Amino acid sequence: MNKKMLIFTDLDGTLLDHYTYQTRAADCTIKNLKEKNIPIIPNTSKTLAEVLLIRADLKLETPFIIENGAAVYIPVNYFSIQPDGTQLENGFWVKSFCQKKDFWLSLLSAEARQFKTHFRGFSQMRAQQLADLTGLSITDAGLAKRRQFGEPVDWLGSQQSQDDFIKHMHLLGANVLEGGRFLHISGNCDKGQAQSWLAQQYKINQPERGLTVIALGDSDNDTAMLEAADIAVVVRSPVHAFPILQRENELYFSREYGPAGWAECLQKIIF
Repeated sequence: MNKKMLIFTDLDGTLLDHYTYQTRAADCTIKNLKEKNIPIIPNTSKTLAEVLLIRADLKLETPFIIENGAAVYIPVNYFSIQPDGTQLENGFWVKSFCQKKDFWLSLLSAEARQFKTHFRGFSQMRAQQLADLTGLSITDAGLAKRRQFGEPVDWLGSQQSQDDFIKHMHLLGANVLEGGRFLHISGNCDKGQAQSWLAQQYKINQPERGLTVIALGDSDNDTAMLEAADIAVVVRSPVHAFPILQRENELYFSREYGPAGWAECLQKIIF
């Protein structure tokens, strides 16, 4: 059987360089994947506004997942039928998996007062502050602040206070994911759950074909998507260790960093 391959990819630190946010080292591989009609599906902590710009820049017409699995966006008519549970929004079929941002802001304000000096949320920062912290342009930092489903926080306290905060938020029903730079506060969703749901939509639309899901990521918040994939690629980061996975089979670790490691492993697996 000629199986269809799907490439689910984290962006920051994986397909995008950690420092420059460029894909240059992966551009040739991106071109090769497009020529083979293998979908490249962003699965990221980034916002809708950020992903739309990146999709336009890379000329991607595929579905994508935003804010650590909070919502899946599928271009209208990408599949022959609209998937169950989706809503039509500005040219996309949208499947959401958690509460909106205001819910989590209220929870942080009301129930995490003892930690308020230990973190700074995106909603508290001006675009210039976020740009200084991340290396983004002020314009891109403004897009990063346009979150719909969760609140990333810059942790300012100790590792022990961070561990205590995470336990406290879990008790309140929040999910806390540790990304390359920030802690992400949201609902009971993750990149793996959203990835599995979207892969199922491909199966529903092409039941006669098998499916191979390849996932690439570099951080702890990518663990769920890496564990859920048929083939997992862990991309080396210049700022933190490889995330720890339970799986042992069909698991690749790149030698190169960021987009160079992304390309290195996909060339080995596919080409």
